[in-house]
Amino acid sequence: MASDYPIVPLGNVAKVRSGFAFKSSDWVSEGIPVVKITNVKNGRLEMNGCSFVTHEVANEASEFELVPGDILIAMTGYVGDVALVRREDIPSRLNQRVGRFTVTAPDQLDSKFLFQFLRWSETRQTIEALGYGSAQPNVSPALIHNVEMPLPPFAEQRAIANILGVLDDKIELNRRMNETLEGLARAIFQSWFVDFDPVRAQRDGLPLPALSPTTAALFPDSFEDSDLGKIPKGWETAVLDDVTGFLIGGDWGKESNVEDATEAVLCIRGADIPSLQSGGVGKMPTRYLTAQSLAKRRLREGDIVFEISGGSPTQSTGRPVLATAAFLERLPLPLTCSNFCRLIRPADGTSPKFLYGLLRRLYAADEFLQYENGTTGIKNLAFTVFSSIHRFVRPSNKVMAAFEVVVSPIYAKMAQVGFECEKLAAIRDALLPKLLSGEIRIGKGEERRVKT
Repeated sequence: MASDYPIVPLGNVAKVRSGFAFKSSDWVSEGIPVVKITNVKNGRLEMNGCSFVTHEVANEASEFELVPGDILIAMTGYVGDVALVRREDIPSRLNQRVGRFTVTAPDQLDSKFLFQFLRWSETRQTIEALGYGSAQPNVSPALIHNVEMPLPPFAEQRAIANILGVLDDKIELNRRMNETLEGLARAIFQSWFVDFDPVRAQRDGLPLPALSPTTAALFPDSFEDSDLGKIPKGWETAVLDDVTGFLIGGDWGKESNVEDATEAVLCIRGADIPSLQSGGVGKMPTRYLTAQSLAKRRLREGDIVFEISGGSPTQSTGRPVLATAAFLERLPLPLTCSNFCRLIRPADGTSPKFLYGLLRRLYAADEFLQYENGTTGIKNLAFTVFSSIHRFVRPSNKVMAAFEVVVSPIYAKMAQVGFECEKLAAIRDALLPKLLSGEIRIGKGEERRVKT
């Protein structure tokens, strides 16, 4: 890269070492988490779906215990993706093919500056290009050590890292806010449609301070027998096929506009779903579909995209994402989903947010594991089996409509916060190469302001 600063091989100032080679027999259902490649996501660790080992096995791998501030890099698969270990990510151990950096010249290289350099898109592309292997690309520590990096004066490194870190901190704060908001929506769903709290309160003559009298009156005051046990009187049990008006597979389309009849679209992959669930737009690829396919598969408000392929032995498929009006309005192109997903359109009278809340709950409870096939590698979900036999409690249309009213402001706020996160990330990503190249220099005055 062009830079006003000295350029040195990364290995001159830092080293990377792969994690511990745990055996397949080491994995247990609970214990000390082990960070694998799949947990390294966009600058942070996603600890959901972690594998675990016993405390005894963890002690054998004590040399690979993670501490806050550790910088990790994926060395297989999504090579070059990095993460910064946070306090809430420990205790944990590091698995093989995930590298941990050690700064070997602490008087020349600031670790936070190193993290910002590694997460830069140009660095990621450089490391990706070094990957070898046809099935899953791999990169070795030696190859990473050869990557060249700019080395500003140490004080400038700290100032650059601090400026970008302020943006990262705000993005992280917003991300946690959205986690809290979604947790609130899920808690309301649990209370209304799983625990049946309003029905129990009506039955027992207890007040419902969280509900208006009009909303409370929509709930029955007794239960009746069903094939799922006791359910609120007048409600029913159903399967997904009963409450959908339209189901269709996705279309991955073409990489380029090779035909006059194709149209540009944004395409949701399984990998995009977590960021979309958080209210962001993410980095969906542009693809090209025929006009006929697009007419069938273009997402509209209230549609749900459901992942059916891509799970791992420790993480199921079945992640859903809801297309809201605020989300669709922000997109420059029509939206579709890949053929590793299904487009679900709720039937008339079925609340999209109720159906989305149901699918989110089933995923969180690992209910989809029983519908997966395959034991290793990429898993697939037998969607037609799930949609035709998995029964759930379907409330009245009026109660579902009330649920829409209650949770819609929550999802609207999540979209707003997610959009702000993406604007902050865009600012950070635009600043980063200018700071690394020396195009924007940080003087002493700026350094003092950053430190305060």
